Amino acid sequence: MMAFWMMLLLCATSLSAAETDIAIADFEGKDCGDWKVEETAFGDGFDHARAEVDSWNQFRGPNGSGVARACRPPVTLDAGHVAWKTPVPPGLSSPVLAGNRIFLTAVEDGRLVTLAFDTASGKRAWRREAPEVPVEKVHEANSPASSTPQVDDERLFVYFGSYGLLCYDHEGREQWARPIPTPRSLYGMATSPIGHGDSLILVLDNEANLPGSRLSQSRILAVKKSTGETAWETPRPFHRSGWSTPMIWSHGDGKDLVVLGSGRVAGYDPQTGAEKWFATGFSRETIAMPVSGRGHVYAAAAMLGGVPDEQPDPQPFWDAVMQFDGNGDGMLERGEMTGHFTFPFRPELPPGHPGYGMPLPENQAHRKARLDGMFAWVDRDKNGFWTRDEFLASMSFRRGKPMLMAIRPGGEGDVTETHVTWQLHRNIPEIPSPVFYKDRLYLVRNGGFLAAVDAANGETLYRERLGGGGQYSASPVVANDHLYLASNRGLVSVVKAADAFHMVYQRDLGEPVFVTPALDASTIYIRTETNLLAFRRGD
Repeated sequence: MMAFWMMLLLCATSLSAAETDIAIADFEGKDCGDWKVEETAFGDGFDHARAEVDSWNQFRGPNGSGVARACRPPVTLDAGHVAWKTPVPPGLSSPVLAGNRIFLTAVEDGRLVTLAFDTASGKRAWRREAPEVPVEKVHEANSPASSTPQVDDERLFVYFGSYGLLCYDHEGREQWARPIPTPRSLYGMATSPIGHGDSLILVLDNEANLPGSRLSQSRILAVKKSTGETAWETPRPFHRSGWSTPMIWSHGDGKDLVVLGSGRVAGYDPQTGAEKWFATGFSRETIAMPVSGRGHVYAAAAMLGGVPDEQPDPQPFWDAVMQFDGNGDGMLERGEMTGHFTFPFRPELPPGHPGYGMPLPENQAHRKARLDGMFAWVDRDKNGFWTRDEFLASMSFRRGKPMLMAIRPGGEGDVTETHVTWQLHRNIPEIPSPVFYKDRLYLVRNGGFLAAVDAANGETLYRERLGGGGQYSASPVVANDHLYLASNRGLVSVVKAADAFHMVYQRDLGEPVFVTPALDASTIYIRTETNLLAFRRGD
């Protein structure tokens, strides 16, 4: 996935376009070769199993790991390493690669489109429009083109929430189409399909209930890659809207399809869809993709509203409310809940920003009813105004804990108490997925904080500021012992992957970046809000 959340925290301002060279470190590495990878002492997240892919073929690359083993993109992403730069239409899908093609989706001239570019030159190779259908209504920070394609040696698979699945060959010839009813989602669809053997797997979590039931219509759908016909389907009745992309966890007991959803992470048999295990404790809204390594699978989700720590400082939330205290009495009356007022989730953002707080209906009658209910919920003593104490007490409403959880294999049913090795409740990102590399987990979160965690025990090795602050939506990627991180403002940081923090290089691209980069043997591809850039190492 690139989840639509990649834009939800778009900062209101951008940094200077001038690049800042912090330091330049020489590095060594080997070319990607054929990308056939085995986990050794590196602990790269493949769990002693050969990767099923040999290119950056899905969201976050091989098995969604975010790791490009034995590849050497440049560390200094300066003008001298720009191989090409080409305009792209709006969209929030990440690029994927196959052969000499790079693929992504977008919205252009009101149509949902799939685009292919030449990796050598950046020239557009082809453009294909999805069938014309009513476009899914999404949050203003989302895009109808949020799901990242999946590509194999023969075919390209594309999912649009508004339409369903489309399959093309690498030259853009349609192979099959599979319309899928659009799930009802709080903010719009954003999960991405993944491949497993002859099947394509798609999580379709849904806010809508089954007819005559209080259970949801959520499900996992596996289709045959060759035809689009159903291979298997399994219900997820306890899940609601979700934006996480699944992954395949290979371990000593076999393989699990791991899906993070509202409130829980679950493992399924990837051949049949049968649920094998689950663990609880996650928040209502889950976005990040699980990763695996060191004999465990790791899943992460911030507290509802993007809160990264179990015990956040409550004062900024009250300060955000007090921006609407028109009479200056230090309390909030119902009549002061005007303009962009809503319950704040991210007080560092200005009111009216799409990521600031709880979304409200556009319909004025529904909006008034929602605000009335919100006011009554906090005003527990019914005296007609909010006090600071009442408001802070209301902040504990079913948000769940920020969670990074390490799960070992072998469990059945609820494994929360039996197979969870450790949990961490601090520095948890809202949108970016963790990356596992050489027995460490790296997490980047809003505010520009990078944390390294010992995967053996969950202890934090360091937590450092990257500089520049702002929000982060793109997930970190790793190549040749370096982390590549991009903020929403377009600040790209290159950090040595080690126990101690070492900033190697930093540059402001001058354009917003919301999606995870793609990597090949010598290149890192970065999709900005309006362009696709290739930074390439010279031979």
